[in-house]
Amino acid sequence: MKRTNWLILLLITTSILQSGCQHNHTHHIRITGAFALYPLTVKWAEEYKKAHPDVEFDISAGGAGKGLTDVLAGADDLGMFSRELTPEEAKKGIWKIAVAKDAVLPTINARNPLFKLIQKRGLTKTDFQRIFLSGKSLAWDSILDISSSIPIHVYIRSDASGAAETWAKYLGVKQENLKGVGIYGDPGLADAVIKDIYGVGFNNAIYIYDLQTGKKREGIEVIPIDINNNGKIDAEELFYDDFNQVLQAISDGRYPSPPARPLYFISKGKPQDPDLIAFLKWVLTYGQSFVKSAGYVPLPEETIQSSLQTFNQP
Repeated sequence: MKRTNWLILLLITTSILQSGCQHNHTHHIRITGAFALYPLTVKWAEEYKKAHPDVEFDISAGGAGKGLTDVLAGADDLGMFSRELTPEEAKKGIWKIAVAKDAVLPTINARNPLFKLIQKRGLTKTDFQRIFLSGKSLAWDSILDISSSIPIHVYIRSDASGAAETWAKYLGVKQENLKGVGIYGDPGLADAVIKDIYGVGFNNAIYIYDLQTGKKREGIEVIPIDINNNGKIDAEELFYDDFNQVLQAISDGRYPSPPARPLYFISKGKPQDPDLIAFLKWVLTYGQSFVKSAGYVPLPEETIQSSLQTFNQP
């Protein structure tokens, strides 16, 4: 009798423990990739967990190339991706979905003696091509047609980067064609320009501006793009002083695309995991309410609806 009671007690205890384990089961979503999308993805994860405390996120930035590599290897569930897929990459069965928009902006050290002139004049695409593609030691006299020996120190990305590929696409080339001192990551590239009075580079907008103030980080400035090639920055081309102005220019198309671009989540094949699908649908719906405050441009409604439809397709 005692043995029977002991067995019954053991079965009840085991059942309770199993029930508790099932109730508290944690779902992990692993995400890596583009620096451009990293701050927004972290924000999304924080907000999503408030309503889904059983979901844990493991998020790390390492560049769009790392996101692609890790997804293909099965090391991560999602990759943060900040450029278009090449035909070769698409053939590997990569699935992608747009989740927000941002832009890459050309940068310069704020203490550069010629910045005020550059700010008024702006640089054309041809000017940027001379700076980022020549690989030669340049001075500003070769760009601005002035008598000046002030040098141009060019910094680019050393990692496989969506920002670099997008900036290169604007210049009509590939990332490997960019010439300059290679720096790892978005934060590193911004810091390199800030520390070098003669430095120029490019960054995703989120790494140039302070979200709290809307102003540019101390020590870094944006080189205005002379979009209409008339040798000066007109009123419709001047929107860099405040981050909200930049986001509006990206949204309404005044800032060219590229270097404006959509940002994506990618995976190896269409996601099948219910927890992953639920998160992605949340990103495209309620999650869009956090996009602008995080320093990005929300997707147009037609893009959102089109993306949501992909989950219903075989």
